[in-house]
Amino acid sequence: MGRVFVAGSINMDVVATADRHPLVGETVAGNAVLYFPGGKGANQAVAAAKLGAPTTLIGRLGTDAFGQQLRAFLAAQGVDLAHLTDTAEAHTGTALITIANANNTIVVVPGANALVSAEDVGAPVLAKGDIAVSQFEIPRPTIAAFFKRARAAGATTILNPAPATRFGRELLDLVDILVLNETELGLLAGTELRDTDDDNSFIEAVRLLPSNRDQIVCVTLGSRGVLAMIDGQPSLIPGRKVKAVDTTGAGDCLVGALAAQLADGKAIRDALAYANAAASICVQRMGAAPSMPTAAEVAGII
Repeated sequence: MGRVFVAGSINMDVVATADRHPLVGETVAGNAVLYFPGGKGANQAVAAAKLGAPTTLIGRLGTDAFGQQLRAFLAAQGVDLAHLTDTAEAHTGTALITIANANNTIVVVPGANALVSAEDVGAPVLAKGDIAVSQFEIPRPTIAAFFKRARAAGATTILNPAPATRFGRELLDLVDILVLNETELGLLAGTELRDTDDDNSFIEAVRLLPSNRDQIVCVTLGSRGVLAMIDGQPSLIPGRKVKAVDTTGAGDCLVGALAAQLADGKAIRDALAYANAAASICVQRMGAAPSMPTAAEVAGII
C-alpha cells in the first residue's frame, strides 16, 4: 500500500451558527459558538488516516493553546506528525465560520500556515505509489516544491486549488489530479458557473483549462455528485441524497478519501465513488476534521 502525504493548512475553526447569514453591515443573533479542528490540510489528512491510509501531515502550528489542542487531536486520529513544526513566529491558523441552513461563509487567517516552506516539504521521503496532496492555504512556491519532489519520486499529485485563486501553468503542469468545485473551476476557466448549471457547462469549462490530456479533473457538485474528466472523457459519479447539516469539510473529505483509495491501488472511478460516499457521511455532522468518517462507516453504506 502506498502512503498519503498532505502538505497543507491546520486551523482552529471558530464556528457561529445562526438562522441566516447577515447582510453586509448587518448584525444577526447567533445560536451557538463552537470550536473544531480544521484547515484544509488537516481535514484531508484526517480523512485519509481514518479511512486506513498511512498518512503524514506536513505543516506548521503556533505555540499557542490552539496549536497544542490541534496537535493532540491530530495525533489521536492516527496522523503521522513527524513533519509538523511548531513556530513561535506566528499564531496558529484560524478560520471564522458562520453556518446557517447548512451553508457556510468562511474567513481564514493563515497565521503559521503562511510560513510552511520548501524546506518543510523537502524533509519527507516519498516513493512510487505514494500520493502527494496539497491545497491553496499554504504558499504557492511551497506547493510547487512539494509536487516537484513527488513527481521525481514517482508519486501521484493531487491539487485542491481552494480557496479559489488564479495560478500559472507551471504549477498546473505538476498536477496529476485536479479536484475543484464550480467556483474554482469558473475562475480558472475564465467563465461564470453556478452549481445549478447543467453537466455540459462544467464539461465545456474543464475543456477550457490549460491542462494536458493526461490530467484528471474532478469537479465536485455537492449533492449532485462528482463530474470527472478522465482521458478527456466525462464520467459522472452520482451524488447521495442525505440531510446535510454542515458542508464545511465535505470537499476535504472527498479529497482525503480519494487519496486513501488511490494509495490502496484502487482505480480512479472506484476511488471517486468511495470518496463521494465518504463525503455524504461527513455533511451529516457538525465540524470539519471531527466529521470525517471511518472506513467501517463508509463500508456500511456502499
